[in-house]
Amino acid sequence: MRATRSGIVSLALLMFAGILFLTPATPARAQGAAADPAGTIARFGTDSYGDTEAALGALSVSGDPRASEIVEALRDGRLLFDPQTKAVFLRSPAGAVTDAATGAAVAAPPAGLRPVRMNNRVRRAVDAAAGALALVSPDPAKRLDAAAAVFKSRDAAALPALDAAIAKESDARVKTALAEARAVLIVGNPSVAEAERVAAARLIAARGDQEALAALSNLPADSPAAVKQAAAAGIESINSSLAMWAVAQNVWYGLSLGSVLLLAAIGLAITFGVMGVINMAHGEMVMIGAYTTFVVQEVIRTSAPFLFGWSLAIALPLAFLVTALVGILIERTVIRFLYGRPLETLLATWGISLILQQAVRSIFGPTNKEVGAPYWMSGSFDIGQMAITYNRLWIIVFALLVFFALLLVLKRTMLGLYVRAVTQNRRMAAAMGIRTGRIDALTFGFGSGIAGIAGVALSQIDNVSPNLGQGYIIDSFMVVVFGGVGNLWGTLVAAFGLGIANKLLEPFAGAVLGKIIILVLIILFIQKRPRGLFALKGRAVEA
Repeated sequence: MRATRSGIVSLALLMFAGILFLTPATPARAQGAAADPAGTIARFGTDSYGDTEAALGALSVSGDPRASEIVEALRDGRLLFDPQTKAVFLRSPAGAVTDAATGAAVAAPPAGLRPVRMNNRVRRAVDAAAGALALVSPDPAKRLDAAAAVFKSRDAAALPALDAAIAKESDARVKTALAEARAVLIVGNPSVAEAERVAAARLIAARGDQEALAALSNLPADSPAAVKQAAAAGIESINSSLAMWAVAQNVWYGLSLGSVLLLAAIGLAITFGVMGVINMAHGEMVMIGAYTTFVVQEVIRTSAPFLFGWSLAIALPLAFLVTALVGILIERTVIRFLYGRPLETLLATWGISLILQQAVRSIFGPTNKEVGAPYWMSGSFDIGQMAITYNRLWIIVFALLVFFALLLVLKRTMLGLYVRAVTQNRRMAAAMGIRTGRIDALTFGFGSGIAGIAGVALSQIDNVSPNLGQGYIIDSFMVVVFGGVGNLWGTLVAAFGLGIANKLLEPFAGAVLGKIIILVLIILFIQKRPRGLFALKGRAVEA
């Protein structure tokens, strides 16, 4: 749609320039039109294509605050005239009729009103007038969009309209955009003075984006040496700036990936750290959390659509409870009989993961399920040349909130005290009366519940399917081992560190080779520090 709008604005500006120079609407007449807007509007009632075209040209430079409304009404077929009196009326989208010249409401419109006729030439004139009015629109956002459209189109015919708009502009941001658009029109224009073209090249270079790079890279071959030199310096400057922004963008992508890894691994860091269980079904807890979100949204869509914006907030506690209960059930029925036998737990949990995947396929089907994004997680914004999407931003914030909430639970609650005691010295904790079996079940359920919360977040950026968790289980183990088994701060550092390292390597090595390099580096690191970045302290650990 943006491309269509840009094309329309470019064509509009071209036609507007033609109207300025080729139609009877000369500057003198334009000033007369500004002084007599009623006379200009009356020309729409003559039922003449030539008068309609001339009236559009005069209206676009008249400064009449209702000019945009009249042009839009003509485009939509809502500009009417009375064949008897030649009076012109405007019908709103709601059906109300007003006098086009005065804006006064007409309670009883004359019978037999007809829409002002248009042919192809008048339609082009309508587009021209709309583009010209966009440059002087009362809305700064529309003026900014019009300036951006001119910069992209690089249509030299728009120069007179730009000069007029710059003279009237008071908003500093819009004025800069208009000046940049003017610069891109004159930098390659041989009729403009060389000094002015050099200044234009420098102004374009200061913009520092891909569009500026394209404009400077496409100068005419016969441009003066000074202009070429200024353009070359600008290209070098832009390339350096874009390279730095590319690194910053990759770091942002790395933080985004790191937040996903943190959410997927943080529950595993607890269960693996406390019980030493290699839980290959942890990814399926993430998957169950994502499907819980899908079910919540389906219920809201059918029963209470007005709550859709709160669907994720409703899904969070439900996903935690569902996956926590599934985790406790797995621990009580299978895992508690396999403590101290890591190979058997690996095989058993891998089998459980297959069972859970097939169960989900049987219930929901094998195809991907749609999980919508609330309005506050849609869209993006730019910081310099870096694009920031709201869904990724909120997931980073959410991951950090989950991390610090988990720290609070482990440091400030009785359950956290028992978990830390069992982690550091299981036999001593049992000797002090702590029921280690119960702590194991609660801890496994707690870690599974956090994985379910991770599934809620991942449903916003990944396909919700039975295989969702399989893409994160290996990376989760890498994060836990690299950061230090059972250490949450190590998990945080490892998740963001591995995420950033992956994204910085991808442009040079590719996604697959980048992961292989990361894996090899982790293996080498573990050879030197078997307990990871931040090893836990305790008698059992040190024994």
